[in-house]
Amino acid sequence: MVELLDLEPIEVNIFRGVSPDDHRQRVFGGQVAGQALVAAARTIDPTEDGHLAPHARSVHSLHAYFLRAGDPEIPIIYEVERVRDGRSFSTRWVKAVQHGRTIFTLSASFCEPESGMEHQVELKPSIPDPETLPDFAERMEHHRAAVGNFVDQPRPIDIRYCEVSPFDRFEKLPPIQNVWLRANGKLPDDPVLQMCVLTYASDLTLLDTSLLAHGRNLATGDVFMASLDHAMWFHHPFRADEWLLLAQDSPVTSGGRGLGRGLVYDQSGRLVASAVQEGLVRDFR
Repeated sequence: MVELLDLEPIEVNIFRGVSPDDHRQRVFGGQVAGQALVAAARTIDPTEDGHLAPHARSVHSLHAYFLRAGDPEIPIIYEVERVRDGRSFSTRWVKAVQHGRTIFTLSASFCEPESGMEHQVELKPSIPDPETLPDFAERMEHHRAAVGNFVDQPRPIDIRYCEVSPFDRFEKLPPIQNVWLRANGKLPDDPVLQMCVLTYASDLTLLDTSLLAHGRNLATGDVFMASLDHAMWFHHPFRADEWLLLAQDSPVTSGGRGLGRGLVYDQSGRLVASAVQEGLVRDFR
């Protein structure tokens, strides 16, 4: 995943990213969002090697739209527009292109560190410790006959569900779920990389929350889901290779679309980021 997010600069404000050879029919949306954020960050006070300087402005928010399915067989070209560099904030707009067409857009805002008033919604004390929860392989072992070697494939993000696993949901439940997640390995210290990895990971479970109220799961094959837009706000520094809790809910599903919201806490209970995603949720039953 770290290599995946290390884009190749091919011209001023233009970068190239590739997709992993994992036999997907389309590019994972979190990958495109993470790569686009890398491209934007590399135009904010970059060093000579094109990476972000340690003292540079940090991203505090992003807003993205998924326009077309990405082709995993060819590179993605990221074109960055330097919209504005003000005294405290910088704004970037990124366009991801394949086959001459825009497949994704992202706007991101970067700011100088600043102190001021602080408050947060507190983390519920009843959340189980991530180390007591099964990892993906343990959780999916009893589904091995159905999914085969999919269980054993390496995964860049370790996800631990606090409630019912997505493949074991067969009754209507409150549209709330909590998952612990972290990068499955040690990451470099680059703070922007931490944010890009969380952006990548946040696309994995947010939209699934909208299925809980309907007693549906992705294993049945009669639900189509695809990300439409994605927004994130970053509140405090964090490490994406340490456990983060994504506390999610889905306030509404309507018109063939579902909305998922998430608050991201570190293990100390500090709220470090927030995310909202809307996506297609089509019933083929």
